[in-house]
Amino acid sequence: MPDTTVTSPFKTKAARAAYVDKKLAALYPETPIPLRHGDAFTLLVAVVLSAQCTDKRVNEVTPELFALAGTAEKMSRQRVADIQRIIRPCGLSPQKAKAISGLSKIIVQKHGGQVPRTFEELEDLPGVGHKTASVVMSQAWGVPAFPVDTHIHRLAFRWGLSDGSNVVQTERDLKKLFPVDHWNALHLRIIYYGREHCTARGCDGTVCEICRALYPNRKRAVRVK
Repeated sequence: MPDTTVTSPFKTKAARAAYVDKKLAALYPETPIPLRHGDAFTLLVAVVLSAQCTDKRVNEVTPELFALAGTAEKMSRQRVADIQRIIRPCGLSPQKAKAISGLSKIIVQKHGGQVPRTFEELEDLPGVGHKTASVVMSQAWGVPAFPVDTHIHRLAFRWGLSDGSNVVQTERDLKKLFPVDHWNALHLRIIYYGREHCTARGCDGTVCEICRALYPNRKRAVRVK
């Protein structure tokens, strides 16, 4: 863990979390969803496409895909090859196209064409893991969740909020530290900050405003394990 004894004015995780929460709320009073979508289904597909791909690239691809098939019923009728042709710029297109086709068929057959509203049902869909399910639950259905991406994992470690061991532990730690009703907006705020200020290359734990506030005397770079 980063040195949180004599080098930080914030002596506990709770104190650091409170500072981060307040600072990010001031920086980002609005929390728009980065992935363009029109409903829960298009959000689900966009999140599946975002695996190992930038939101910018996903947003460039999805207009054509959703013009072809913007509902689970329409998507379920498309050939996997046609889906793959459109989403190829996102990378991993064979796996993603198969997953999108498969989840669309299941949504039609088992859920009446409607995206499920539980973690369990979402995680049963092809290509949908816990992180993707958490994004849909929080951003489509308003259920408190804390999806942890690479930005959140990196910053939680730099800020001394988690030990950096794995994303599962990071999610547990952050859920304990922040109020439940802050989770859905806060996870987006951390992502925005990680992209704009505390980037992987632009800040090593000693550069951005929050890192300097939490650890003003830190001299060494902080790398996620």
